[in-house]
Amino acid sequence: MNEFDIIIGIVGLVTIGIVGLVAGLFLMYFLKDRLTSNKLKNAEVDAVRLVKDAELRAETLLKEAELEAKGRLLKMKNDFDAETRETKAELKKQERRIIKKAELFEKKQEQFEKRERDILRSEKNLDRRDKELTLAKKKSAAQIEEQKKQLEKISGLTSEKAKDLLIRAMENEARYEGARLIKRIESEAKETADKNAKKIIATAIQRYSGDFVAERTVSVVPLPSDEMKGRIIGREGRNIRALEAATGIDLIIDDTPEAVILSGFNPVRREVARLSLLKLIADGRIHPARIEDIVKTVTDEVDLAIKEAGEQATFDVGVHGINPELIKVIGRLKFRTSYAQNVLQHSVEVGFLSGIMASELGLNTKLAKRMGLLHDIGKAIDHEVEGPHAVIGSNLAKKHGESAGVVQAIAAHHEDVPPNSVYDFLVQAADGLSGARPGARKELLENYVKRLEDLEKIAKSFKGVSNSYAIQAGRELRVIVEGENIADEEAVLLSRDIVKKIEETLTFPGQIKVVVIRETRAVEYANK
Repeated sequence: MNEFDIIIGIVGLVTIGIVGLVAGLFLMYFLKDRLTSNKLKNAEVDAVRLVKDAELRAETLLKEAELEAKGRLLKMKNDFDAETRETKAELKKQERRIIKKAELFEKKQEQFEKRERDILRSEKNLDRRDKELTLAKKKSAAQIEEQKKQLEKISGLTSEKAKDLLIRAMENEARYEGARLIKRIESEAKETADKNAKKIIATAIQRYSGDFVAERTVSVVPLPSDEMKGRIIGREGRNIRALEAATGIDLIIDDTPEAVILSGFNPVRREVARLSLLKLIADGRIHPARIEDIVKTVTDEVDLAIKEAGEQATFDVGVHGINPELIKVIGRLKFRTSYAQNVLQHSVEVGFLSGIMASELGLNTKLAKRMGLLHDIGKAIDHEVEGPHAVIGSNLAKKHGESAGVVQAIAAHHEDVPPNSVYDFLVQAADGLSGARPGARKELLENYVKRLEDLEKIAKSFKGVSNSYAIQAGRELRVIVEGENIADEEAVLLSRDIVKKIEETLTFPGQIKVVVIRETRAVEYANK
């Protein structure tokens, strides 16, 4: 084999290799083209599927967004409607309060106008009576002068005898005129006393009703915070309505910081409401069902406390055999006050005082104590029954088996019926002592100071008085008169006139002692 054959073999091998390479490349290109076409078709299918999935997802998200938006819009609408209802309810409540205040203002204005007319009418009557009194004085002076002239003309009489005769004539005439005047005044007083007394008492109650009601018919319950007011009111006011319905007491929730005011005339119910509210605040669970349970529990507790208070009072005084129902009525006096004096304590005190005075007089001590303890039981139910508390108490005692003497003493302690035994007067005296002693009944400082000033002013208004002093907490008035202007006999008349004017112009418990002091001083100086 030569070199040419070798070269031709090599060229053939190269040619075969190139042809194989080209065939391989062509085959690879063909296979690649087929693979690319399949991948494109698969990609198109995947793309279509992805687009469809994306569209479905977008529709789902859009529907969810629409539902969420509708839900939020509905919630906002409900919240807005609730706030609108609460605002309307509050506006209506404020409107009712304003209307009520306006009506109250109109009533007060009418009362003031009526009072002004009454005052003008009284002033006219006083002016007329003053003129009549002036004419009567002039007539009396003329008669006295005429008698003096006639006596002076009588012969055979000394000046002393004439003076004695004149004095006796004046005394007889004065006694006759005084007796006739007293009889006329008594007749007029019997006819008009009841009417005038009711009118005066009604006027006094109207003029002082604000302070009196606020002090006697209102209780204040402290709160830990102002947030508690909302919980007490409850949703749409259901809690406060439940509490008022269960206790029968009005709850006043205003701008007073950290406090709720309880208003009602029944002191026992007001105490139940106060204790119930305190327990609810301490418990924290305030809803209608819980309120009813608490009020029922507190009512039982208060009833037990009332019974125990009545039993303790009868034990302290030493009175036994009283009907159990009457003992409960006595216990209710624990929540009753009169001029800020606790009526149960006052009744116990009157029982002791009646027993002491009966013992001094040699009377039945236990009977007197029984009368004194029961004398004010009518005050426990006088807000439920019409009539004076003395009559109410006597009927109650009679109903529960008390003796006729006890019933009579209860009815007569304010002379609603005439007293007919010494025990009746004992109970009256003990009642007056208990109410009139210093410190027994609360009095505002301003009223107390004003009463002392009025006492001294009344005494100084009389001619011949140099000075006056109210002492012993207003129980005694000492009046210093000018000795050269007031005689001893005139001092006696002056004390009576001062007492009469005090009784006519002032209101006071018990009695006031008026002492008129007159002295004569002789002063000389020794000189050298």
